[in-house]
Amino acid sequence: MNRRGKFICVLALSFSAAALLAGCTTKSGAQAKAQQAYLAGQNAALRQQQAAQFPSVMIVGQVQNPQVPWVVGLTLAQAVATANYLGAQAPKEIVITRQGESASVDPDVLLNGTDVPLEVGDVIELRQ
Repeated sequence: MNRRGKFICVLALSFSAAALLAGCTTKSGAQAKAQQAYLAGQNAALRQQQAAQFPSVMIVGQVQNPQVPWVVGLTLAQAVATANYLGAQAPKEIVITRQGESASVDPDVLLNGTDVPLEVGDVIELRQ
């Protein structure tokens, strides 16, 4: 094998070792990751329990109170007012996400008196 062949062989071994070492972790590191995953799962379960006990809608955007308690007959205008919108200008777009499906609402329609009924778990995004 000539010098060039040895160089390529050593280079290939170096890449293989780097790839193997990149995936390695210590036992304490693996335990820390497992603990983080466990806590994330516990937090998600707690949030689901709270949502079941305290039904609400979420407002994403420049608001003081992003979680608004849901009551029978809650509308988009009531939810935005309860959330206390803090934006200097009216939102340019409002997006309601319900069970993974999103629909856009023109803010002008809302300002003209047409309102939208909300359901438990809706997420309202106020976009600038």
